[in-house]
Amino acid sequence: MKKEEALLKDHISKHNLKVTKERSAILRAFLDSERHITAEELYRNMREDGSSIGLATIYRTLNLFCESGLAEQRQFGDGQARYELTYNVKHHDHLICEECHRIIEFENQEIEALQEKVAQKNGFKIFSHKLELYGICASCSAKKTAS
Repeated sequence: MKKEEALLKDHISKHNLKVTKERSAILRAFLDSERHITAEELYRNMREDGSSIGLATIYRTLNLFCESGLAEQRQFGDGQARYELTYNVKHHDHLICEECHRIIEFENQEIEALQEKVAQKNGFKIFSHKLELYGICASCSAKKTAS
């Protein structure tokens, strides 16, 4: 957690902002949370732990995390902005269940190699990418089959 705190403090000082106890508490809660959390979910988690930090402060701080390179805001088709830790996290892609909205992370070197091959064939240089596959998870599929 020290590297994340240092990165955030560096970003904050470069932009003449303050390191506050609220921002530090939100960072700790964010790092302890699920991989793909909404601001509202983080707010509820923190409230359950006795925090009085407001939802607007959480939104502003999550955006600060994105600006500093700690996190990324993601949209997975359910109309909710989710935040994912990206600092010191290995590249991965996502499977998103359209029934229960479960998000499954996966890594596949064959897919990565194929993307590079397609890019090279088209004279394209990839800087980054996001692969999101939408469908139905095994659990939801089994429930549909059973009913």
